[in-house]
Amino acid sequence: MSRQETTHGRKIVVNEIFGPTIQGEGPSMGRICSFVRLGGCNLTCTWCDTPYTWDWTGQSNEGTAYDPKAELHAMHVVDVADRLRAMDVRLVVISGGEPLQQQQTVTLLCHMLKESGVSVEIETNGTIAPSPALTATQARFNVSPKLRHSGMGPERTVVPVALRALNATGGAAFKFVCRGPADLEEVDAIVARHGLESVWIMPEGQDQETLTRHMSSLADAVVARRWNMSTRIHVQAWGNRRGV
Repeated sequence: MSRQETTHGRKIVVNEIFGPTIQGEGPSMGRICSFVRLGGCNLTCTWCDTPYTWDWTGQSNEGTAYDPKAELHAMHVVDVADRLRAMDVRLVVISGGEPLQQQQTVTLLCHMLKESGVSVEIETNGTIAPSPALTATQARFNVSPKLRHSGMGPERTVVPVALRALNATGGAAFKFVCRGPADLEEVDAIVARHGLESVWIMPEGQDQETLTRHMSSLADAVVARRWNMSTRIHVQAWGNRRGV
């Protein structure tokens, strides 16, 4: 895919670009990387830690109504790729918000990064199926289906066709945010119903004390299920700061 093809009107809505930093969660936790956080989301999690990407009315627990004019920036895909490549790291994480709402331009960005030898991970809530074109870029997916404690029911958060399509890519890890052992019963049902592989459990929390409390309550039950576990090391390192 040529530079010329991506420079004529192909824009992507970005919240922030930052790095080098570390991937704080999931299978690549601890790896050096750069981040591009995209704007907009199709869900409204009450405990969302990035409400500035979508919450313009103060719906989340934070209660802040963010200004989309200040938070969202339409950028040419080629300019985003150039900024990420300039950080000289081999892993880019595309986060949000919900990146798959901008699937066509995300696919262009993945192609450009792949041509430069950069691996890509896409963080998604699992409600939108990846297109064949996106899957062909060999990007990996960190899929985080939302549970009932997000403030939404499964009629909004669990989309079977999307979960199965992501699972079928062979490059997806399913990372569930949990507060305690009771949440794992909900995870059990989703994993069994949709045949999900590579299951990860991550404690909910935006500070060290909350993460530790939830991690301690979950660990034994996660090990008993032979699942994987992740913490949030960026929170341990930098707290709730943005852009790190």
